[in-house]
Amino acid sequence: MSENSQHTHHGHHGHGTGGEDGPSWTRAAKMLQDASPVVVPEGASAMTIHVQWEPGDPGTPPHRHSGPAFGYVIKGAVRFELEGEPERVVEAGGTFWEPGGDAIHYQDGNALDDERTEFVVTMMCAPGKPMLELVDEAELKERAHLRAPRPTA
Repeated sequence: MSENSQHTHHGHHGHGTGGEDGPSWTRAAKMLQDASPVVVPEGASAMTIHVQWEPGDPGTPPHRHSGPAFGYVIKGAVRFELEGEPERVVEAGGTFWEPGGDAIHYQDGNALDDERTEFVVTMMCAPGKPMLELVDEAELKERAHLRAPRPTA
């Protein structure tokens, strides 16, 4: 189908007419997250995954990604902590992102003890690098000064 025939096709079926608030296509999308600056490694690949953590699951051990990652919480609540930022809880309908590269992602686990948490995350990966690289105890100790203060109980 040519570009013109696609537009004609939509016009014949009345798609995009939405009354006084403008065309329906202008109301169909809702901005959830706008991250900046974003640096995508040259030649990067992208992967979108669906993660399901059981109640209380601490999630992935401290790790990093070679490129940026963008997430959306579908159900439950994610305990999210990125190096240099305070720990926070992202509830269903909320988003998170990380720049990738050198930053350590400390937590992405289920913040709830009584229900499953689910999120979708799209990660960019530099060529020849793993999508996720665990950080060892020696590096965590060496970089401890970069971690935001821990919450007190």
